[in-house]
Amino acid sequence: MSGHMSPEEFRRFGRQVVDWIADYYAGIESHPVRSQVRPGQVRAQLPAHPPERGEPFEQVLRDLDAVLMPGVTHWQHPNFFAYFPANATGPAILGDLLSSGLGVQGMVWATSPACTELETVVVDWLAELLGLPEHFRTDAAGGGVIQDSASSAALVAALAALHRASGGRVAREGITRRHTLYVSAHTHSSLERAARMVGVGADNVRVVDVDPATLGMDPAHLAALIAEDLAAGAVPTMVCATVGTTSTTAIDPVRAIGEVCRARGVWLHVDAAYAGVAAVCPELRWINDGVAEFADSYCTNPHKWLLTNFDCSVLWMADRAPMIDALSILPEYLRNPATTSGEVIDYRDWQVPLGRRFRSLKLWSVLRWYGAEGLREHIRGTIGLAQEFASWVRDDPRFELLEPHPFALVCFRPRFPELSTEEADERIFAIMESLNESGELYLTHTKVDGRMLLRVAIGSPQTEQRHVRAAWKRIQEAFTA
Repeated sequence: MSGHMSPEEFRRFGRQVVDWIADYYAGIESHPVRSQVRPGQVRAQLPAHPPERGEPFEQVLRDLDAVLMPGVTHWQHPNFFAYFPANATGPAILGDLLSSGLGVQGMVWATSPACTELETVVVDWLAELLGLPEHFRTDAAGGGVIQDSASSAALVAALAALHRASGGRVAREGITRRHTLYVSAHTHSSLERAARMVGVGADNVRVVDVDPATLGMDPAHLAALIAEDLAAGAVPTMVCATVGTTSTTAIDPVRAIGEVCRARGVWLHVDAAYAGVAAVCPELRWINDGVAEFADSYCTNPHKWLLTNFDCSVLWMADRAPMIDALSILPEYLRNPATTSGEVIDYRDWQVPLGRRFRSLKLWSVLRWYGAEGLREHIRGTIGLAQEFASWVRDDPRFELLEPHPFALVCFRPRFPELSTEEADERIFAIMESLNESGELYLTHTKVDGRMLLRVAIGSPQTEQRHVRAAWKRIQEAFTA
């Protein structure tokens, strides 16, 4: 084989790939949920050196089946209950295919106007669907941008916060004073990574106490830490409030935290990576309390629970100026009349990398295929399954349930009264691993107050009540044998 793939060859092999993906979804339950391979097993089956001559694409597909598939953990499996969902759906996959086919590099408006302007539309659509404030719209002072992940969103927010707190000096001179960033023990680790990357440093990430009953951040302790840091000559720069923590989906009191931030002029970033999309349902918009009045930046991930395959994380700004001022550099080779006019958005100034894919195509495809009704049906359906699962746990005296659980994650713990906490944790972990190794289902765990909890996260569009019921039966058998 040699030369480029012709349009006719692409048509033939493309149909094979689409058929392969369709067959994969149709038969996904035949696969073990978590990969059963040992470390190094996949690599050992692959050639040590690249081919000298091109190979038929059919061979690529054969090796996909024979070599790679045993090493795949099936995130779209209906019995995947680990971490958080990472949904992939037909319209999203096709939108991603269109993006790859167009091969757009949308770093500035001029490199593909449609890439930029479609993104402005879909992030405004999504803001409307989630009931977010008008000033988050791209035709207002703020605006939205699709990042690859909430980690990148946190990094951009931290850069903007640092720029504002320093009056722009950090961008010119570097960090010359001690800046501080505030999280709770349940805040995602990406915030500490952001602090390291922007130069704040891990030692200046202050951990705020949580309310033992709700696991939400304690605003009084936050205020005390900020006052202490100010007295020591530090510059309190950013607070991260979380709506739906990774560990348990706890919710920080955004309004009360926002009041503390406003009183001290501190940037408030709201990380709603998992749970934010739940606000597509009007009855769940209570999770937005305080966002409109106090959030300087806000992030949620359609690629978790809103049927859009990875990567698609939306970051909104209440005022985009600090972000653009912090990130904008215009070398001569990027100058063009549209940018110079100031009439367009250049998304290169809204993210860390210069280059960017046409990510909005897949979100646009999802929003158009499902509509608001379809999105709400998915969110409500998965929450309903989770609440049903929680009721089964609550009714079984051999288990204890962590309350509350307002979304589609349930945390619980088997009771082993005859064992110490440490012994019980070791047993729980060992049994969980045996379940995962069986390939029947996939669970993960967390720790709260030093005690291990199992996590069951429901979110796949493939998951039905029969899968949840079977998982609960298997868990009961494993932990009460």
